[in-house]
Amino acid sequence: MAGINTKQSYTIPCSSRFRDDVTALARRKKVNVGDLVRSVVVIVPPAMCSAYPDPGEPAKSDREGVMVKSGPSKGRLWHRKPRLQARLAPGFEVAALRRALGLALAMDNADITLRLDGLENVSTGAGVAEDWSSDMQDRRDPATPTDHPDDEELARLGAMVSVLSFELLAGGVRTRAEGLYVLGFPPGSRPDIGVLRARFRMLAAIHHPDSGYGSHERMSQLNSAMDILRRPT
Repeated sequence: MAGINTKQSYTIPCSSRFRDDVTALARRKKVNVGDLVRSVVVIVPPAMCSAYPDPGEPAKSDREGVMVKSGPSKGRLWHRKPRLQARLAPGFEVAALRRALGLALAMDNADITLRLDGLENVSTGAGVAEDWSSDMQDRRDPATPTDHPDDEELARLGAMVSVLSFELLAGGVRTRAEGLYVLGFPPGSRPDIGVLRARFRMLAAIHHPDSGYGSHERMSQLNSAMDILRRPT
């Protein structure tokens, strides 16, 4: 018996520049647009996704030309809104997809700093978030409806995160070698502060208790590791 298709094709109207930037990011990461959306909704708390500004639809003057390939208008040039296509589980709103892709671009460009409860602000050296970042904690609401419609897929990803997570150190993080272990660097390596911050931000998004996959213990050891590794040696 053929499997049931649980994916839906989404058309996401957006500006030409946004489309080109997202397409370029997906190409660099060797993934598709749907993969970018999934990566954001898995690691970023739903309230943060919904609070991030919608990049919006294209301006009236922003249109792309497409040659009609069939029907009575075959061969004519059709001007339409720029768009992205993604295949995802049913249940997403188009604006939520644009916000997730906007977040993917912002995190890739280090244009924002995510501030989660219990975490220090992690600056990437390329600027900090604007008003969205500064008031994110006030806007987080546990009752906010989730943008995660595919519970089975999320459960599978959660199990993978659990298996791949670092083993907690019984005595906590006390040495540089232990800090490297917690942040996933080879023994004896000397990552610079920018690399440390990028790795910390990525792991904090996964292991923070609010992510759905983390724990207070792992988050505490991540913070301790960062404190030790950023000290001058």
